[in-house]
Amino acid sequence: MNLVIDVGNTRTKLAVFDKNNIITVVIVEQSEVLDGIKELRKSYNQLHLAIVSSVGVIDQAVVNYLSLHFNLLVLSHETPLPFNNLYATPKTLGIDRIALVCASVQQFANKNVLIIDAGTCITYDFITNTNDYLGGSISPGIRMRYKALHNQTAKLPLLETQFPEHFIGNSTINAINSGIVYGVLSEIDGIIERYSADYSDLTIILTGGDTNFLSKQLKSSIFANSNFLLEGLNFILQYNTNG
Repeated sequence: MNLVIDVGNTRTKLAVFDKNNIITVVIVEQSEVLDGIKELRKSYNQLHLAIVSSVGVIDQAVVNYLSLHFNLLVLSHETPLPFNNLYATPKTLGIDRIALVCASVQQFANKNVLIIDAGTCITYDFITNTNDYLGGSISPGIRMRYKALHNQTAKLPLLETQFPEHFIGNSTINAINSGIVYGVLSEIDGIIERYSADYSDLTIILTGGDTNFLSKQLKSSIFANSNFLLEGLNFILQYNTNG
């Protein structure tokens, strides 16, 4: 069994896999990571392999514990990967984006795949049916857009994410919701359309924290999977350890 650890900027996901099957996912605050790992180790005594992916800062005590009790892989830009990375600056490619591409290689081999991760930022990553990763794009996520309108103006309020009542906002609150939500939907649909024009057999994956909010509103046919990144990390661990 494998332990997959995805360290974010504010919270960490801990997932247990039995081969390719996800058994459980626990989300903890950064201060609770070590306790969370210890609890999972008690519950699943067959856990022997672990992978850590960190876009935030991971406590050295956590790394020390994992190194002592697991066969540990810390994902880095030096880790062997199951695709050809044609990114012009590979050492600047986000670890999370690497994991998403690996998930697509495992689950949609020999297909042209566009992976859309709707989280803090919205990232778009494209890999061809010949296993070449070409790159993609990065834009502000939904919450970032709400915060930007509030922080960069004098009087616009900071709102909670809400689907607009109507496309034409008849109040400032409705106008903000319309501008942000329909703006994001139009952006995603537009980018999908651009890729589809060049790759007619395109497979589209939507993942990230805003998956459920967005998935039913998009025009294109997509595969929605909120655990896609975790599955990619598990595949990287398998690829490097035969686990």
